[in-house]
Amino acid sequence: MILDILYRDEHLIAINKPHGLLVHRSSIAADTSEFALQILRDQIGQPVYPAHRLDRKTGGVLLFSLDKTTDQLIQPYFADKKINKEYVAILRGYCPEEGTIDYPLAKENGTIQEAITHYTRLATAEIDVPQGKFTTSRYSYVKANPETGRMHQLRRHFAHIMYPIIGDRPHGCNKQNKLWKEKFNMDTMLLHATHLSFQHPHSEQQISINAPLQEEFIRVLDILKIKPSEAPKPIAQY
Repeated sequence: MILDILYRDEHLIAINKPHGLLVHRSSIAADTSEFALQILRDQIGQPVYPAHRLDRKTGGVLLFSLDKTTDQLIQPYFADKKINKEYVAILRGYCPEEGTIDYPLAKENGTIQEAITHYTRLATAEIDVPQGKFTTSRYSYVKANPETGRMHQLRRHFAHIMYPIIGDRPHGCNKQNKLWKEKFNMDTMLLHATHLSFQHPHSEQQISINAPLQEEFIRVLDILKIKPSEAPKPIAQY
């Protein structure tokens, strides 16, 4: 596997992580032999340090440091909300045109953390596939800006407001996931990190990194007759 490099300088490198690829080795995925960290390290021939995480099922911008000093500088950016993160997702149903989800989330140890997500609906779609008591299936294409960075935040937040992300397990809709698997042979989680922007920790220049949508996400947009050109422009940092 060759990773798509989106940005590189002497201190930082960013890739367009494929859906389904783990960032690094983990005890919860003992059956997996490929990881973004090791693949990128071997691809460029030098150590890399993940600046943040993306879920295994999420694709898009993934940032690494190229040295330990930069890693120590960039890590606090995420906790201190100094990085603007943007995603797109396809949800079940017609969600509101825009909104803010302010819903605390529990860590694995039970600790409750503040969690805030801002979102805007970009497009809606309806296909002639019956679902439950409905004669059609409806979907929303949204952009989301997580103000905080909690584990599975977008997945849990959209499930909380009853518009789960298509392809998400276990937070999503089992009936919709089954529909897409059986009718369209699609089981990718439709969540993609499109954009990161921040002030470079060394040069202090504003850095903006964009990740194109990947093949399976574009295929679903085509099925839904949503134009990829409707992808979001960067939104303001909160």
